[in-house]
Amino acid sequence: MAREEPLQKSLIRDTTAYFAYLLLVTTLGTFQFGFHLAELNAPQDVLTCKKQSLQQSSLSASLPHCISMNTTQFSVVTSIFTLGGLIGALSAGPSCNQYGRLLTMQATTISFVIGSALETFATNIPTLCFGRLISGLGCGAAIVVVPIYIAETAPPKEKGLFGAFTQISINVGILAAQLLGHFLSRGNLWRIVLAVAGGIGLVQLAGLFLVPESPKWLAEHRSPQQARQILRKIRGHKADIDAEVKAWNIDATDDDILEEEALLSAPPGSHPVPNPKAAAASIGIWDALFHPAYRPAMIAVVAVMLAQQLTGVNSIVMYSVSLLSSLLPTTASLLIVAVSALNLVVTTLCAPLSDKIGRKTCLLLSIAGMGICSVLLALGLLFGVKLLAAIATLVFVASFAVGVGPVPFMLANELVGPEAVGATQSTGLAANWIATFLVSQFFPIVNKALGGQGKVYFIFAGFAALFGAFIAYWVPETKGKSGIEEVWGKREARERIE
Repeated sequence: MAREEPLQKSLIRDTTAYFAYLLLVTTLGTFQFGFHLAELNAPQDVLTCKKQSLQQSSLSASLPHCISMNTTQFSVVTSIFTLGGLIGALSAGPSCNQYGRLLTMQATTISFVIGSALETFATNIPTLCFGRLISGLGCGAAIVVVPIYIAETAPPKEKGLFGAFTQISINVGILAAQLLGHFLSRGNLWRIVLAVAGGIGLVQLAGLFLVPESPKWLAEHRSPQQARQILRKIRGHKADIDAEVKAWNIDATDDDILEEEALLSAPPGSHPVPNPKAAAASIGIWDALFHPAYRPAMIAVVAVMLAQQLTGVNSIVMYSVSLLSSLLPTTASLLIVAVSALNLVVTTLCAPLSDKIGRKTCLLLSIAGMGICSVLLALGLLFGVKLLAAIATLVFVASFAVGVGPVPFMLANELVGPEAVGATQSTGLAANWIATFLVSQFFPIVNKALGGQGKVYFIFAGFAALFGAFIAYWVPETKGKSGIEEVWGKREARERIE
């Protein structure tokens, strides 16, 4: 048996500086998702006028230091971000299939800039809500298209590793928002936190002008020959790309090659004209949902996306400071910064894990850890055991980072063919956004209704048990499998083709 090549050696060989640049620029979109998700957590009490800061630092004398709102109003401001995310996720699938991955990513940056500007200069609840809604549109679209782009440009042997960069960038965004919030939660300096996202949106928009269209999408919708040229640039001139090109299942005749020569010099950031001879078939959401060959994958992706949210991670991201402040009044904010840092570190360290032990195994280990920690966190809050609550929070987030955080974003590309990836990813992330809305809107309400002592985490533990059982039964392993024929078996593959 041939020995498996060490990860470090394959990474050095397969990762070019150009691919690293593409990864950095594109994941700024998913960074925005994490940043906007957590941006109101640390400054909540100052922003809502619940707590007056002792240091009345001011960004602008014309802007109020706070916007008075009660718990229900703050829940609306927080959760309306997920409504924008839902709309963005549903529209991004058809958009990235029809117009390409690159154009869709460029459009998201406009939402980041406009939404952040509205949030930064908001003087009332409606303006803040509208800004959060627009930011959500961009984040919802980015969280669909960025994982697809990474999967279509990453070296085949390291797809799991680089697929985890979606979640890593989300965690970097969360940590950045928590850190800025910790230091700027006074006066109206919390507005700087909101403004940072707009600046990053402008940086990404500029950076995308040097990013090419996904070669796989180009091969299927525009120009197979230009796609091959772009793949060669991404992989490096010494790389063997024949196996990847063959996997596109696109035939190019000599006439095709001559016709497409004019397209070969198209610069990065440009959008090639349609090629009627290239494959252009794509499956819509409803077609995929009701087609017997795609339905099992749709159910699997939706279930895993729901599990990511309904096991409770965003109750920590969005509300942990207020949740833990009664138990840890002086250290709650610092604890959440530590939680965010731990989430980033564990996600980064575990990035190669799904390529080693498998996606499904990572999911099951992750859900089991989160379920156990939910029970321990509930008990710690219920009985006032500070150390138990703190440790349970840290291990809960670390468990999330092992599998439930990064793996869901990889599955759509591995469970369906390229013609249905956009529809499957959009549907899964639409479910994810709905679940995020439910948690962000109703967590503080349910927590208060149950007495505010952490009993709500028993509910999250129940969801963990439910989703763990379903994933163990339904979701197939995709590690090391080159196509849906291997993942689902020959019969399903034939049905898809027919």
